[in-house]
Amino acid sequence: MQEIAKADPNDVFTQIGEQLGVLMDSYDAIGKLFITEEAQAKTLYKGDESIGRRALKRVLIRARLDAMFAELREMMVYQAPPELGALWSKFEDMWQTIVAEQEVAQQVENRRVQAEQWRRKRQLEERKAQAMWVGAVVFILLWAVWLMVLVKNSATLLLGI
Repeated sequence: MQEIAKADPNDVFTQIGEQLGVLMDSYDAIGKLFITEEAQAKTLYKGDESIGRRALKRVLIRARLDAMFAELREMMVYQAPPELGALWSKFEDMWQTIVAEQEVAQQVENRRVQAEQWRRKRQLEERKAQAMWVGAVVFILLWAVWLMVLVKNSATLLLGI
């Protein structure tokens, strides 16, 4: 990192951003794995791994996330060039801002999905009701035709025609 600081400042920012970005991408990937493991713990597990092994896996993932976070903080605080200022503080503020924005976006998406599910359910109920009405009308028409045929046959038999 110190070698980078001696280079062109524009290149320094780009290179530091790329290096930290790669680390953050790895952090996010491991974080998603941890979230997946937690989500699977809440469903019935039918695999071959023991509960203890799965618990150890989650502990190790959490430990790796903590270590990566500490490494990221150390890089931003102690190894970043002074031109970047309080990089860690700025990063934390921006991260918290984005997390808050994503929570709002997730809530909006959840409401949209729920509204879509409700709309589909309502459409299905409407189609069922329409199908019942069509079925009832067809039944009544067939019943009326059957009665007319019976009346005609009865009249034919009674009159001898």
